Amino acid sequence: MNKLLDRFLNYVAVDTQSKGNVRQVPSTEGQLRLADRLCEELHDLGLRDISCSEHGIVMATLPSTVSWPVPVIGFISHVDTSPDFAGKNVSPQVIENYRGGDIALGIGDEILSPVMFPVLHELHGHTLITTDGKTLLGADDKAGIAEIMTALARLIEGKRPHGEIRVAFTPDEEIGKGVHFFDVAAFGADWAYTVDGSGLGEFEYENFNAASVTVKITGNNVHPGTAKGVMVNALDLATRFHQALPPEEVPEKTAGYEGFYHLHGIKGAVDRAEMHYIIRDFDRESFARRKTLMQDIAQRIQQSLPHSALIELVIEDSYFNMREKVEACPQSIDLALQAMRDCDINPLVKPIRGGTDGSQLSYMGLPCPNLFTGGYNYHGRHEFASLDNMEKAVQVIERIATLTAEQAKAST
Repeated sequence: MNKLLDRFLNYVAVDTQSKGNVRQVPSTEGQLRLADRLCEELHDLGLRDISCSEHGIVMATLPSTVSWPVPVIGFISHVDTSPDFAGKNVSPQVIENYRGGDIALGIGDEILSPVMFPVLHELHGHTLITTDGKTLLGADDKAGIAEIMTALARLIEGKRPHGEIRVAFTPDEEIGKGVHFFDVAAFGADWAYTVDGSGLGEFEYENFNAASVTVKITGNNVHPGTAKGVMVNALDLATRFHQALPPEEVPEKTAGYEGFYHLHGIKGAVDRAEMHYIIRDFDRESFARRKTLMQDIAQRIQQSLPHSALIELVIEDSYFNMREKVEACPQSIDLALQAMRDCDINPLVKPIRGGTDGSQLSYMGLPCPNLFTGGYNYHGRHEFASLDNMEKAVQVIERIATLTAEQAKAST
């Protein structure tokens, strides 16, 4: 278990935060530094066909150890961490044999409390890795990287039977750009697993349909003393637009399979305003209705405006629900669930209220469900990981590899 911890602590020490509104991929140099380090480690482990593209996508092969034909499977994690919170100078705390109660994060006033995060009640006796309260941790997704690397090492050391295994580490997952340059044909797997989930036993093969919406409003500004019948306040129009959306369909009031509209940015003045939304829904038809509703609201507001004012929408689809693509490859689901049960883990099949690289890769021809990592509370100072559950993730990766070979032999 120490090797797993050492790898994880080494990876989180590298600042790999991605950065939005940057054209190049990867969006930050730190991601390339970690990609180069991973290439060196893969070489030291003895993997073959190691490559790192100009966009920082690492690929490598663990050759088959059996004589019979086995489907080629892959494991994928991303090197970047979220730009939503500080990610430089990560200084983890390791708490062995957690006995319950609050955990002080560093020397400030921040704590990790089971009152706010009840999952801690389930982790008594575990070794926990937390932040010092000043940064995120980076378990999303450096826990996944550490688990894949550790599983590879153990498969090699144990000389266990397995087919060809492909691994990849991608950049800029957090901003949805990393797999735009992923060569699925070159990767050459029949299916793969992103190791990018959260709590013990989580397994996911459906996710939101997602789109971004920019609302651009042009008003008309004049002196307020002579504004009657002339001024059109862009900020007022922005307020009208937002209030016309269903008030209960927002992230803070939805869960499970419920979709939402999320206003995550607004700026402007009387003459111009701009609003940035994301919309999410698991159902493709409901997803389309959400986009139509926003267009209808804009049109209704526009009809009431003079020609000097304008409200425009720019809608861009981000990714789609991968369920139909993954279900077309049922073996990818069945193997993962059986591997968890073989490791005495109760599978928890649930939808992803977000997206992974797997959602895009599935539509690119690589069915790609998502495995848990043992990390929690991603993208903030309260992020932490259970080393015990990370170890379980390693075991599941190993078992998927060996079980794929066993089932292939039984079917020949």
